[in-house]
Amino acid sequence: IDPKSQKVKLNDGHFIPVLGFGTYAAKREALEITKFAIEVGFRHIDCAHAYQNEEQVGQAIRSKIADGTVKREDIFYTSKLWLTSLRPELVQPALEKSLKNLLLDYVDLYIIHIPVALKPGEELLPKDENGKLIFDSVDLCLTWEALEKCKDAGLTKSIGVSNFNHKQLEKILNKLGLKYKPVCNQVECHPYLNQSKLLDFCKSHDIVLVAFGALGSQRVKEWGNLNHPILLEDPVLSSIAQKHKQTPALVALRYQIQCGAVVLTKSFNKKRVKENIQVFDFELSPEDMKTSDGLNRNRRYYEFLP
Repeated sequence: IDPKSQKVKLNDGHFIPVLGFGTYAAKREALEITKFAIEVGFRHIDCAHAYQNEEQVGQAIRSKIADGTVKREDIFYTSKLWLTSLRPELVQPALEKSLKNLLLDYVDLYIIHIPVALKPGEELLPKDENGKLIFDSVDLCLTWEALEKCKDAGLTKSIGVSNFNHKQLEKILNKLGLKYKPVCNQVECHPYLNQSKLLDFCKSHDIVLVAFGALGSQRVKEWGNLNHPILLEDPVLSSIAQKHKQTPALVALRYQIQCGAVVLTKSFNKKRVKENIQVFDFELSPEDMKTSDGLNRNRRYYEFLP
């Protein structure tokens, strides 16, 4: 199956490819690996202001447009609003800054990165003299209205959220005068944290769950809990993989897609990037799915903020 044609319809009528390429933690490698991902068939690129590599990722996309590999409309590009720009008046300038770094006219999806506001300013993680984060007080319903305006202005095609629980989602959904629902909620999701309740809640409101960390932690020091067992070494996952003659990583990705989620995969290894596209070449049986559901331990690898 051609990965380019595997898409899900969002609640605003736009389409999102079910397999996305994540660019987090890639600075030096971002240009080359993003170009390679597009060459092997990825059409959904997930990035963020906080990753500090939008210039390189934008350059990769533009070079693949310039050489005829893709047209701009073939690419689904996501950026994220960082926590220091959640005040409503800072939302559009933040998106415009991302667009300027990317040298693109619009993004396909703009999402609130985490529902926690930090003190505005240049620093990504503003801290006081004791090394404690400096929080800000912002009503996210007002932030959401500013995102709606960005959509109306054509700066982004769709708007959504990330790292929201169902109560935080409900606050937006029940907002007076809501113009656009979030199209997605991007959260950590994998067989050890299958988010089944949140997934059901999102489905009931026609919100797509986008799974990051789908292969368990990639052991990123700042955010990750390094003491947890490694998902891809799980014996149950390995036995399902052997049965299908696939890798445990592909089984973990396929699991998300069959649960009805959009899944992001991240690797700076060209062989693995190419391999991840093969998620469309096989299918898990209902029994495999049930067995994978049984792995859930509500275990988070990514613990963002206190």
